[in-house]
Amino acid sequence: MIENVLKPEERAAFALRALFEKKGYSAFRMSRFEEYDLYGRNKDFLVSDSVITFTDTDGRLMALKPDVTLSIIKNAKIGSGEKVKAYYNENVYRVSPRTRRFSEIMQAGLECIGNLVSADIAEVVLIALESLSLLGGNFALSVSHMGLIASAFEAAGVSGNVEKEIAAALGSKSIHELERLSAANGLEKKKTALLFSLATASGSINDVTKKLRALDLEADALTAVDELEELAESIKGTPFEKNVVVDFSSVNDMNYYNGIVFSGHLEGVPDIVLSGGSYDKLLHRMSKSGKAIGFAVYLDALESAPDENETEADDDFINIALPKGRLGEKVYSMFAEAGYDCPSIHEPGRKLIFENAEKGVRYFWVKPSDVAIYVERGAADVGVAGKDILLEYSPDVFELADMDVGKCRMCVAAPKNFSDDSEKTLKVATKFVNIAKRYYTSIGREIDIIKLNGSIEIAPILTLSDVIVDIVETGTTLRENDLEVKANILPISARLIANKTSFKFKTERIEKLAESISKTIV
Repeated sequence: MIENVLKPEERAAFALRALFEKKGYSAFRMSRFEEYDLYGRNKDFLVSDSVITFTDTDGRLMALKPDVTLSIIKNAKIGSGEKVKAYYNENVYRVSPRTRRFSEIMQAGLECIGNLVSADIAEVVLIALESLSLLGGNFALSVSHMGLIASAFEAAGVSGNVEKEIAAALGSKSIHELERLSAANGLEKKKTALLFSLATASGSINDVTKKLRALDLEADALTAVDELEELAESIKGTPFEKNVVVDFSSVNDMNYYNGIVFSGHLEGVPDIVLSGGSYDKLLHRMSKSGKAIGFAVYLDALESAPDENETEADDDFINIALPKGRLGEKVYSMFAEAGYDCPSIHEPGRKLIFENAEKGVRYFWVKPSDVAIYVERGAADVGVAGKDILLEYSPDVFELADMDVGKCRMCVAAPKNFSDDSEKTLKVATKFVNIAKRYYTSIGREIDIIKLNGSIEIAPILTLSDVIVDIVETGTTLRENDLEVKANILPISARLIANKTSFKFKTERIEKLAESISKTIV
């Protein structure tokens, strides 16, 4: 009777608590508040660096806790040869990646800290797998290793902003972007061999490590491969062996994480439901000795879990979001040429959703700027969106291919006689606020952003702004309004994107589709 009135996330919290206690972990309790200094010194470790702060009655700057791990490490009493095994069921307060607003987020998780051996690491991963099994439905655990990623970066000889750009490309499975960055920065093919191997790695731990051993690896990379193989041996023969896949798109901060990292996915739930890994570097940074590994289950994500019938019905199709208009027509022709045609899409009328059960595809038309939203939130498995949209809104998706259509440029434009006075704040009109901010930050220019949604070209003519940042295709509109391009920011084209969770459960079909589409690109 009591179970019937509990929400899915509440039932999961009780089940996880019972599991953690069964595995020998003790409950960790903490106040909602913590001194801000703890988080201020470790902002890079936080999911969001925005923290809610207030001044206590004694003048101390306090914070509503945005994280539990830091508090557990701070309070852990680790003696020689000892281990701290703690679990928690706590709400944290941070900016949600979905709403971009502060939210109260339900978490349950555990931390294992101290004199750990490989068996302890394996135990935590196995508990993570068992935790996912308790949440119901099909699940997958994606495993990566920060030691291999760090070794790949070191071998390629990258650092600073280039390293960040390459990490972003790796995180979005964007091979074409990795190729572009390698060429732009003069990276030797031999030195990037490991990097590209990680970007294309897919399959079981043993299959992937076998391919990695064929490369000329440095000692630290070989150690990481050894650790992955030890983990594979520990999982072998368990009910969860087939639920584990290798995916190096999980790129965590290398200042904190050093070993095995992993993320958990439930079929039909667009967001990651579990995240964890080894964070020895964070432990040492906080003046603690030993090793550390842990994970958190994001219970709020279970609110969007579909029932079993919905998941089974949807599994028969790859759901594809197409942008309305000329670009969408061009893109659909590429899908059809690749063998994913859907004759009903040409039927007259106002219908927006079209299926071809034989080919296993379901198409629907949406506004071009909305494609990434449909994909990120799991309504579509894949879609086609402009690179401008991906850069402006940073959706958490995989970018599988540059489709080489819808080509244009993101530019700075101004009246022909405009001369920038660096002594004054530059007024910039644009609908691409984030792209404009990043560009001018990179060149150290102070700006005043004026967000507009249309008729951007009028802004400098009426002196509302000095310049505009906008997409330029042919330049005709600029010329007709006596404007000209002053700087090219970046090239734009349509990209094939995929939902990260859908990719875990429809890997072969989505990879086959992406490969077939790539063959149609001239």
